[in-house]
Amino acid sequence: MKTKRKIPEGQKEIELKTIGLIGGMSWESTLVYYRLINEGVKTRLGGLHSARCVLYSVDFAEVEMMQTQGQWDQAGQLLGLAAEQVEAGGAEFVILCTNTMHKVADKIEVRLHIPFLHIADATAHEIVKSGIRRVGLVGTRFTMEEDFYRGRLTSKYGLEVLVPSAAEREKVHRVIYEELCVGRVEAHSRQDYRKIMEGLAVRGAEGIILGCTEVGLLIQAKDSSVPLFDTTLIHAQSAVDFALGC
Repeated sequence: MKTKRKIPEGQKEIELKTIGLIGGMSWESTLVYYRLINEGVKTRLGGLHSARCVLYSVDFAEVEMMQTQGQWDQAGQLLGLAAEQVEAGGAEFVILCTNTMHKVADKIEVRLHIPFLHIADATAHEIVKSGIRRVGLVGTRFTMEEDFYRGRLTSKYGLEVLVPSAAEREKVHRVIYEELCVGRVEAHSRQDYRKIMEGLAVRGAEGIILGCTEVGLLIQAKDSSVPLFDTTLIHAQSAVDFALGC
């Protein structure tokens, strides 16, 4: 439901939409989403204001098993049901707090009667706005290697997307699942990511997409010689903008 909030004198009244979040993939990054969204609303509206949210958090072990076994239809059904429940709870639009599971975004959108904000679209808009056309992409193996993400960036926005070598992709993927998703942030893994990202820059990447919502736990701007596009931050900001009608 839309709720009108009081804002500082001299500013117009804003209707704040209720944000639906499908999270838990992993909860480590969903926690960051929740913080960023609430900080964003507070920054815009001031005082004690915070976001109106409906959160459905899945059991990531169940989802990861479906990923590993290639059971994408089942995963789509699971997240589609989550989307329905978030909408029934009063959400006026939905964000999926993960890059990888946008592989089944179509199965989620078809179950909704409210807008779905795609993480790749939000990210691409920021990249295009920056004037960059060639980007590197680090994320899970699924995100780096399959077309559901890279293809969208290329076909809809004309971006050229570079990915690490096969061995590097395996390293990036392993760190995400074995370390970041369980709350481990290791200095040696940060150094590995730095080398991988620098390799992409040497190959011509003008910026790097942190294409997994956990990677921002490990990597910051100082770790790269080219601009970083943190999908968690960008997606959360786009949710705040949409909620405030910006």
